[in-house]
Amino acid sequence: MRAARLIKMVLLLQNRRTMTAAELAAELEVSERTVSRDVLALSEAGIPVYADRGRGGGYRLVGGYRTRLTGLDRSEAEALFLSGVPAALRAMGRADAALAARLKLSAALLPELRDAPESAAGRFHLDAPGWWQPPETPPLLPAVAEAVWEDLPLTAHYRRRDGTRVARELEPYGLILKAGAWYLAARPRGGAGHRVYRVARFAEVTVGEVPFAREEFDLAGFWAERAAEFARALLREEVELWLTEAGRGMLRHVTDRAAAEEALRGAGPRDARGRRRVTLRVESLDVAYSQLLALGPEAEITAPAALRERFAAAARRMAAHYG
Repeated sequence: MRAARLIKMVLLLQNRRTMTAAELAAELEVSERTVSRDVLALSEAGIPVYADRGRGGGYRLVGGYRTRLTGLDRSEAEALFLSGVPAALRAMGRADAALAARLKLSAALLPELRDAPESAAGRFHLDAPGWWQPPETPPLLPAVAEAVWEDLPLTAHYRRRDGTRVARELEPYGLILKAGAWYLAARPRGGAGHRVYRVARFAEVTVGEVPFAREEFDLAGFWAERAAEFARALLREEVELWLTEAGRGMLRHVTDRAAAEEALRGAGPRDARGRRRVTLRVESLDVAYSQLLALGPEAEITAPAALRERFAAAARRMAAHYG
């Protein structure tokens, strides 16, 4: 208990430079007298803790003293925060830095805690890609990742959906791994706003040598906004249908969850059979057919007419099967 408290005190002083006895006591949840005794114990153990007297005084570490944990270099420290996704680190070419960081961290732990990495790895594993969808590891990902880590500009040739290639001068801000696919958030050089590029579509990349001036950027917030916009943009068609109570419960399991919840919030009043009419946004009528067919008798399509006829034809064929 006391050993852990002493380590925490050293780390607090290392991070905050100077702290009063009252501040340390509050952080460590002990009395100021205990703080004084702990400081004495650290000094006797060779940790150079110095007490500044008078107004504005407090305790500090002398001579820029650092614990062994801070032996991590920048690449190791950055990799350490991604150590829970080893496959992503390997894909970005950061596996060696992550291993060095873990070894240094293990060396800084108390002996009874040095099995913590193996213990955690044996209890938690992250498998990001979806089922039946092998993850992609674009061959140019390490070069793109280097540019992201070092704030270096990219000259890239990018393949559009139609197969044409375009040249782009980019300032790469961040990488996103979504369901096994890698995306780059980057700003066109000299342009405004950030855009998303699928890394697998880069045909060529050249990493520049002079870093660009990186501005403050919320990668997680940017991606959440763009992902929501992308999902909404996919839903280009509308289907009107009656749903039974069972159908309303099933809807979110057979189609886009956000679209289903939006449709259910706007459901009309119950008819004489207990059904409610909803308007559902879908990617296409073909997708709607394949998804909503799973609702069976719990749904009745009313519009568009072409989709209703497809369901009617499917119902006739099914009836023929069962006599």
